[in-house]
Amino acid sequence: MNIKDIQIKDFNYPLPDERIAKHPLTQREQCKLLVYQNGDIQDLRFYDVPRLLPQQSMLVYNNTRVINARLRFQKPNAGAIIEIFCLEPIAPRDYAQVFQTTSQCSWLCFVGNSKRWKAGSLTQVVNVNGCEVELAATRGEQKGNAFEIIFSWNNDNITFASLLEAIGEIPIPPYLNRNTEESDSADYQTVYSHIEGSVAAPTAGLHFTDEVLAECDRQGISRRELTLHVGAGTFQPVKSESIGEHDMHTEFISVEKSLLVDLIKANGNVIAVGTTSVRTLESLYYIGITLLNNPDANEEELRVKQWAPYQQDYAISTADALQAIIDHLDRNGIDRYIGSTQIMIAPSFKFRVIRGMITNFHQPQSTLLLLVSAFVDGNWKAIYDYALSHDYRFLSYGDSSLLLR
Repeated sequence: MNIKDIQIKDFNYPLPDERIAKHPLTQREQCKLLVYQNGDIQDLRFYDVPRLLPQQSMLVYNNTRVINARLRFQKPNAGAIIEIFCLEPIAPRDYAQVFQTTSQCSWLCFVGNSKRWKAGSLTQVVNVNGCEVELAATRGEQKGNAFEIIFSWNNDNITFASLLEAIGEIPIPPYLNRNTEESDSADYQTVYSHIEGSVAAPTAGLHFTDEVLAECDRQGISRRELTLHVGAGTFQPVKSESIGEHDMHTEFISVEKSLLVDLIKANGNVIAVGTTSVRTLESLYYIGITLLNNPDANEEELRVKQWAPYQQDYAISTADALQAIIDHLDRNGIDRYIGSTQIMIAPSFKFRVIRGMITNFHQPQSTLLLLVSAFVDGNWKAIYDYALSHDYRFLSYGDSSLLLR
């Protein structure tokens, strides 16, 4: 079957609301862990992960940090509430730079109640560390179902990051069907998050604690980080009958040269924490392929397109593809690859970098479930039937799985 003809209805399953975890366990590492390898399933706990990982394997996780991306403004004279949801920066485009701006920046945003905001700027006074700042939001050009929003404020000593911290809300997933609570500020961050930019957490990592990471060290498991800033598209359902009609969202990725070197040394013995890490790691292969074919490729040419993995069966080794990125960095005198990916990982995908993944249990008919199915050679239903019949908790704050090859 052509990859684009896959029917999303074949990736449906019943998920009662009561099986969706509304909050995490108090002790993250106590959650249930389903271990799957070669058709066999074990029922353990997440704190068992360090002893279950293959010897001398490398654990790679996403260090992105969720920002307070949801802002609420009220129109004058007790008017309508307008919700602005920051998706990705426009100017400056670089995440690190946009958070450090001190007078103005612009973002691509979803706007809730947009019909009530016809024209003009919305303003509010924000208290940042005892200093009152007037923040204004002006609606610019519409881009699809989102808008460019220009934020400006009247204090050059205050950064945009400080403003978000003062008035923004952590944007918990819509399927939790509840408002953001104070506890989410800590619960919806991994213990190793430190690069701001995501509007959704890389939730497979929420189960890790400092103690579990220390035990990985004692077991000889090396640990490395990468960055993929998770966009709102991660919650976008597949609305078309076939996946070929679904447009994958594009996400920002950042990978250090030293990680690329270590990936070559690991020789495939890599365990990814979460689908975001999987998407980043597997995208590297196709970035390397592009560079081997065109060493002078520009940013757009290097962006991994949705269907790139299915255009042909590439004979180039993973090591050679990764080395091409290292050579590209060396030629340009930089130590970090920064780019973007739109990769679609679905059944028939050939995994080039990882041999295992840690991931939660995903929504029916989602691209994340397609990714899991691809990794377990189509046996996703046996895994999910087991989880449903053994009281596993689902989605972002739910239980975990370790999938190995």
